[in-house]
Amino acid sequence: MLFKRIRFWTVILLLILYVIGILILTAVSLHDTRGSYKSGSSIHSRYNSKSRSFDYGLPGFKSRLRRPKVNWCTDLKYINPPGPAIALASFPGSGNTWLRYLLQQATGFHTGSVYKDYGLRKNGFPAESISNGSVLVVKTHEWGPRARCNFSKAILLVRTPAAAIQAEFNRQSGGHIGFAAPDRYKRLRGRYWQDFVVSQLRGWQNMNLDWLLNFTGPTHVIFYEQLVSNTEHTLRTVIEFIDIPVDKKLFKCAIDRKQGIYRRQKRVLSFDPFSDNMKSMLKEKEIKVLDAIYNIAAPAAR
Repeated sequence: MLFKRIRFWTVILLLILYVIGILILTAVSLHDTRGSYKSGSSIHSRYNSKSRSFDYGLPGFKSRLRRPKVNWCTDLKYINPPGPAIALASFPGSGNTWLRYLLQQATGFHTGSVYKDYGLRKNGFPAESISNGSVLVVKTHEWGPRARCNFSKAILLVRTPAAAIQAEFNRQSGGHIGFAAPDRYKRLRGRYWQDFVVSQLRGWQNMNLDWLLNFTGPTHVIFYEQLVSNTEHTLRTVIEFIDIPVDKKLFKCAIDRKQGIYRRQKRVLSFDPFSDNMKSMLKEKEIKVLDAIYNIAAPAAR
């Protein structure tokens, strides 16, 4: 009789521990999901994680395949003596890393970042986390007074919000060159993707408008779409704005190797991830930012 009681209560205890374990795992999972998509003036933590590693679109695991090494046009060097710090500001998913690659190829100088992305540091960007004038430009996705105060000039790279948000969704799911699985858009009956779009769109508008309206130094605005369609001209205007001589040999080499390893290839989904309501919101915010660009940035450049 005693043995039966002991066995009964042992089973009950194990069931209780099992339920508690499931509840803890569920709570942690929900916490991570919500924390990944909070909007605000700082997205620094998403780029400094030591625990997340992405290779060839496999989140959380390092692929056995090695990322191809960058074939540089020349050995990269630092600016000596250092000059004023120049921001390369953009919302995540707007092509910042690709533009850094092009600039390093075309000038032979390192580019820096306010983040420390270990994947980038090992694959072509050893000056990650350097944010002073010893590097050509400094990557930042931040906005607000503290984000702007250390820079004397700024290059603002703008991409249409739908494309930028989807690119960031892919990056968070599959790394710098990977993709989000199609079923990820339908997670929680589509609410996961919908919340992501709403929060990221708010950040896209805030980030771009802050740099446009509140940064007091010289600002050069370029569009990602122009960088893609007319890489040579757009890259040349950026180098001229930075105010360093254009080395014809290096510049030609950069254009010949413009694809690099940090441009995500196109992938067509079998469905449109953006609902009519999303498209309306995206268009409204995009018009606000474009109005600011053409009404403020353009006259100041004349």
